[in-house]
Amino acid sequence: MLLEGFVPPLYRALGIFIPLIVVNCIILARAEAFAYENGVVDSLLDGLGMGIGFTLALISLGFIRELLGTGGITIFGTTLFQLPIPATISMILPPGAFLVMGMLMALINKVTKKKEA
Repeated sequence: MLLEGFVPPLYRALGIFIPLIVVNCIILARAEAFAYENGVVDSLLDGLGMGIGFTLALISLGFIRELLGTGGITIFGTTLFQLPIPATISMILPPGAFLVMGMLMALINKVTKKKEA
């Protein structure tokens, strides 16, 4: 916000890279904080677990958006699944990711609530 307020041309030139750098710094700070208080093996396993978990989250989010946005799943020209009516506008645009993320979080909350009861 300071960059946008005091140096607008630089802010416009950097564009999307500023939020990407901030997110990268947050991820690295979390990894460093964990590694500072734990050993090498625990830190390695934590890094692998976080990486695999983040990858699975992105794959599931992308899979659901692709399925709902285009109306089907096609891999190497072979259609695996086809929906009758795609939700093209809402799922292909950025808000579609927030909608899908909210639905996934609601599903996870519902599943974990049932296990606790």
